[in-house]
Amino acid sequence: MKLTKKFIDAQIYNGKAQHIIWDDEVPGFGVRLYPTGKKSFVLSYRDNKRKSIMTIGSCSVLTLDQARNKAKADLVGLHNGINPLEQRQKERQGQLVKDLCSAYVTQHAVHKKSGSDDISRIERFIIPEWGNLLVTNIKRADVAALHVKLGKQGHYQANRVYALLSKMFNLARVWGFVPETHVNPCFGIEKFREEKRDRFVTHEEFPKLADAINKELNQYAVAAIWLYLLTGVRKDELLTLKWMDIDLGRKELKLMDTKNGKPHYLPLSMAAIDILNQIQRVQDNPYVIVGNNPGCHLVNIDKPWQRIRKTAGLEDVRLHDLRRTVGSWLAQSGNSLHLIGKVLNHSNQSTTSIYARFGQDSVRDALEQHGKQLNQLAGL
Repeated sequence: MKLTKKFIDAQIYNGKAQHIIWDDEVPGFGVRLYPTGKKSFVLSYRDNKRKSIMTIGSCSVLTLDQARNKAKADLVGLHNGINPLEQRQKERQGQLVKDLCSAYVTQHAVHKKSGSDDISRIERFIIPEWGNLLVTNIKRADVAALHVKLGKQGHYQANRVYALLSKMFNLARVWGFVPETHVNPCFGIEKFREEKRDRFVTHEEFPKLADAINKELNQYAVAAIWLYLLTGVRKDELLTLKWMDIDLGRKELKLMDTKNGKPHYLPLSMAAIDILNQIQRVQDNPYVIVGNNPGCHLVNIDKPWQRIRKTAGLEDVRLHDLRRTVGSWLAQSGNSLHLIGKVLNHSNQSTTSIYARFGQDSVRDALEQHGKQLNQLAGL
């Protein structure tokens, strides 16, 4: 018979192990009665020749129409290959944000040239804030609140974390952490306006920085930062550098996996070679900057850098500012923008143009010297 509310309310448990009254309108839909007097809507179905009965909900909570519509939707899902009971168990169990972070690191970040930056932001900002929360429970208000919180410390970092979260939640749909229809909670949040950064270490600040670097206990981090300053290569290119990429005879290092996708051959100064000669090689580890795990490179030097810049009293200097320091000092020494672009492996000349103003000091010095020479010759 077609179930009605009046009929269901009148039924009494008859003592059977499973007292279920089936509905004629929706196949497999029915009401189960319990010895306690409780009544629940249920759905019986077969998937891969296996019979299952799942509880849709209590009769005291759901109306008959709501339960019947839910049963129909589950049967449609079953027709499309979605087992309703397995789907419900998966949703109840849930997957945590820290699980999504782990998947992002192993399946995505490791293939990015800036992957170590993502890993650092995950460890510093995302896991401490949301690690034990369900992915499905993160709402737009949560993202907005974290964005504002980080924005008080700096707009650049807040925007990078926001972009990272947006990518992670997009991939969460692909990887099954959330339904494909799940709305990315980052959608619609406006980024902070960023001022173009031109911070670099000055000649006056450098002695304190050098002293702080040499006081750091992690010797591989020390070598990495010195090489960073001496070569200007990108952080990830440096951390993944292998001994086979270095030709000490030619005084040259070879970077094959660069940001612009082209091989980069960079001459090594004697100062850089001295640093390389001091690095202890580890058997069965091909990397120059060795990490804690066997056979791996150092993944993150942010923590050592935090200690170094605090000791030097340069807490506003970011790690990337050291690469900018290389370009700035080269410009102040009178080197051309073209040469600086070659050193820093810029694919676009406009990227190098930020160093143009530093080159003005050399132009000024040259014209000053020229003026003195003219005055001397003129007897003035």
